[in-house]
Amino acid sequence: MPELPEVEVTRRSFAERIRGAEITGVRVGKPLRWPLGVDPEQLVAQRVGAVTRRGKYLWLALERGGLLLHLGMSGSLAFASRVGAPGPHDHFDLVTRRGTLRLTDPRRFGAVVWSPAPDAGAAAKLLAGLGVEPFDAAFDGAHLHAALRGRRLSIKDALLGGRIVVGAGNIYACEALFEAGIDPRTRGDRVSRTRCEALAKAIRQTLSRAVETGGSTLRDFRDAHGMAGEFQREARVYGREGLPCVRCGTTIRRVVQGQRATYHCPGCQKR
Repeated sequence: MPELPEVEVTRRSFAERIRGAEITGVRVGKPLRWPLGVDPEQLVAQRVGAVTRRGKYLWLALERGGLLLHLGMSGSLAFASRVGAPGPHDHFDLVTRRGTLRLTDPRRFGAVVWSPAPDAGAAAKLLAGLGVEPFDAAFDGAHLHAALRGRRLSIKDALLGGRIVVGAGNIYACEALFEAGIDPRTRGDRVSRTRCEALAKAIRQTLSRAVETGGSTLRDFRDAHGMAGEFQREARVYGREGLPCVRCGTTIRRVVQGQRATYHCPGCQKR
């Protein structure tokens, strides 16, 4: 599933190229997770404004409202001056004078939804409840420690929930917890303020590095240029079950938490 780094990489790969472009046509294919919410013809002749990100959503500002996009489980966006005929998994085309932005989504869990503003209509409902952005000044050890108070679930599951901080998906949560030296099975309410400071820092650093390296490509992620990510090549615990820890030499273990694989080092990561 594309996580925050992959979505941010995608945004950066086309945001400036499409900004200011006039929409000349809209093609809607098979139904996605939610309906578009507007007559496609009402989008024609409008110009695209800034493309911003909130969590794993992208907001394409238009002259009247905007489009909220989500890549779902396996979706991707491509922006090119020329595109071929849509295939069976190409479900949305935003045609502009500079090129076509196409959403390809084999599982159709993605979405393109019109709203009058990011804080109104369908967008407001979809974005409600999202945690703080990991790169915001508001996200620090104090915020993390306060948000974990009273939470008896594991620290990894708390991070994956997205209500404390957005973007710490499975790969990145495993890597950040390793960097902070915290066992992923530790109860959230038992992580000290000092360890929360280390974890907040590790989350920011891990996600920053993931964006710099183009995100992670485990199956089919590509940015809007068609480029794959490289972060998975730098993972220090994720996907390394049975291999020695790069820090202490202890064998990396794999456990299952909430139906997701968790990788950790028993030597470096303590409860």
